[in-house]
Amino acid sequence: MQTTLQGVTARGIVPDSPLRCPDPMATTSSSQQRTRKRAPEAAPARPSPTRAGPPIIEFRGVSKRYTGGDVGLEAATFSVDRGDFVFLVGSTGSGKSTVMRLLIKELEPTEGTIRVAGHELDEIKRKSIPYYRRNIGVVFQDFKLLPSRTVYENVAYALQVTGGGRKEIRAKVPDILRLTGLSTKLHNYPDQLSGGEQQRVSIARAFVNHPPLLLADEPTGNLDPETSIDIMRLLYRINRTGTTVLVATHDAAMVDKMRRRVLELSRGRIVRDEATGLYARDESTREFARRMRAPGERPPGV
Repeated sequence: MQTTLQGVTARGIVPDSPLRCPDPMATTSSSQQRTRKRAPEAAPARPSPTRAGPPIIEFRGVSKRYTGGDVGLEAATFSVDRGDFVFLVGSTGSGKSTVMRLLIKELEPTEGTIRVAGHELDEIKRKSIPYYRRNIGVVFQDFKLLPSRTVYENVAYALQVTGGGRKEIRAKVPDILRLTGLSTKLHNYPDQLSGGEQQRVSIARAFVNHPPLLLADEPTGNLDPETSIDIMRLLYRINRTGTTVLVATHDAAMVDKMRRRVLELSRGRIVRDEATGLYARDESTREFARRMRAPGERPPGV
């Protein structure tokens, strides 16, 4: 299997250098092979995947200060490997949306370096930004569907703007609608769909080009708990195809249930990075006391 690094030009994404995953059988010792021959019913342990090439997302000392002095992000350093599923959590104003807006070049950092698939975002010229954005899947809390177009036409639009022809659209759109459970809704308009169905259309549109990176900003924020589970299952299925998924969310129950990597932001700073984390880290008694002594942290009546 091969995965390619990709760059951005005025013509869109072009291949760079191939990334080859090693054959898992090549790492198996002869003694292990003999063991399997003696006991064929015992399944061999699945080897850990080897990471190769640059991370799909890399922040190095990134800060964003808004006009007026508000801090959106402060000296943030983290990376996300290819194929990862990561939750970005934190209270309102912690910096989650700033991270997302920086990644789609809606904002520029005040300091630091941001790389996507090994390419510095600072080097993308203004005229090439639309081409860059077309190759990143983005899912919004409020769906952002075209109200005058059907489900099929909303998804097909993502292919049309990247130069997809009728043959490609006829091949890809029905497949992605089946994947997202919308094959019976292709002629419906957005106002004829439930909130969960509209979010599925948004995800289908974001994934129809099979982007290497999918960003989801509060994808379950307007949905009931049961529908939220369905949406997260869909994002997980997309992640299993090899697409890196970064989800900014307040959905504590969902984060706790899925137990994926968690990056926590507080006042613009990365304060926690756990491989299989919960939405909120358990506090020790000493940490709780320190937080209660901090200005502005004491709850009413305490």
